Amino acid sequence: MPIWICEACALEHPDTAEPPGICVICTDERQFVPPAGQRWTTSERLERAGTTARIVPVEAGLHRMTVAPRVGIGQQAFLVTTPAGNLLWEPPGFISASAVGAVRALGGVAAVAGSHPHLMGAAISWSHAFGDAPVYVAADDSAWSRRPDPVIRPWVGLESPLPGVTLVQCGGHFPGSCVLLWREGAEGRGVLLTGDTIFIGPDNKTVSAMRSYPNLIPLPEQAVRIILDRLHPLAYDRMYGPFGQVVASGARAVVTRSLTRLIAWLRADIPDFAPSPSPSPSSASPSAEP
Repeated sequence: MPIWICEACALEHPDTAEPPGICVICTDERQFVPPAGQRWTTSERLERAGTTARIVPVEAGLHRMTVAPRVGIGQQAFLVTTPAGNLLWEPPGFISASAVGAVRALGGVAAVAGSHPHLMGAAISWSHAFGDAPVYVAADDSAWSRRPDPVIRPWVGLESPLPGVTLVQCGGHFPGSCVLLWREGAEGRGVLLTGDTIFIGPDNKTVSAMRSYPNLIPLPEQAVRIILDRLHPLAYDRMYGPFGQVVASGARAVVTRSLTRLIAWLRADIPDFAPSPSPSPSSASPSAEP
């Protein structure tokens, strides 16, 4: 039976004769069901239609995987390579023999993880392709796993799937939303893989945090403060987002500055937040005199 993939978010679902009636990831307020309705596909269908995965080096010890045409949300996966094995971060909702072969040529996969449920893609299929590599899912988000499997490893707070690689739970977008800290990245200065826990802006010089990005639902001030507090102790100089964004250097300062600014807006502490005084009734409309 096929393993169904939601066309909107690309999260894989259990193998059943017929696709599920709904994708609960997409019916949640943080995501959306497209106007055309809920639709399903499989990796086999996608491959027959010409979908491919391309893996390219980003820096020493880090590769990016891009799927074309885009599947679901379209995140770019990362393969973090370490002497103890490799971690696949935010796998795509597409898997093929050629993609597995390309990853195997780089040392395979010893662990799989992602920042939150939206970007877990075909995590279980990728795990099974590499000898049931453990899939790390924040315990606070475990109910969102659409394809339960013994390879799933719940975790809370901090988790190190491999030496030098740490998952840091920040909350916000989802209760279990996390980032990945790779200590040896950026020539030893540290790399942060952000997912949607914090979202790198199009200028690659700012970040933000929201409950829903597509539906523009903000987070409360306290949630942003928690994210900032949990990122503050980390040492990193570079950040990569899931859609090609890169803060090449000075990333820690970017996060502190951006989230502090966001908190000020949420508190209405920005001087130009208040509107100008309303005009008096006498000056609000033109004179009726000729």
